[in-house]
Amino acid sequence: MPHLDAAYNLARFLTRDADAADDVVQEAFLRAFRAFGTYRGGDARAWLLAIVRNCARNWASARVRDRARHAPLECGVPPDERPAPGSHEQEIWDPDQPTPEASLVRDSEAAFIRRLIEALPEEFREVLILREFDDLSYKQIAAVTAAPIGTVMSRLARARHMLATAWRRRCGEDRP
Repeated sequence: MPHLDAAYNLARFLTRDADAADDVVQEAFLRAFRAFGTYRGGDARAWLLAIVRNCARNWASARVRDRARHAPLECGVPPDERPAPGSHEQEIWDPDQPTPEASLVRDSEAAFIRRLIEALPEEFREVLILREFDDLSYKQIAAVTAAPIGTVMSRLARARHMLATAWRRRCGEDRP
């Protein structure tokens, strides 16, 4: 399916929830299918990602309303930390794979970067994801976000600066 990865990446970072991202992407593709008759040509990827963006915003609004109506039920252990069935099976050592220590460092850094990106304000997070993960041009990002290209460029620069600053703080460097 064209642009599915880009749609999922955007939805994942806007919702900060893998299951919600699946729902948002599904809704976006349904809306795109229903509205295809109104598509005027141009960049189909930007058109679809704008629909994903709107669906993610609708999801966020509905989530706020649902939270206000229902008290959350806590089970003590977050779902993503619960052991998977068969997780105690012995893995076969593969010499071509990184060492467990190297994997741990890589995974830890990737998780930290993901948290840094997720902590960015939405307008900065959105342009960063569209540019760095989905490889959209400034013009395409402007079409998706309905913002002028100059605004896209400044948001992207600011997002990169915020990430670099947070990363330097983690590494114990406080220089600008």
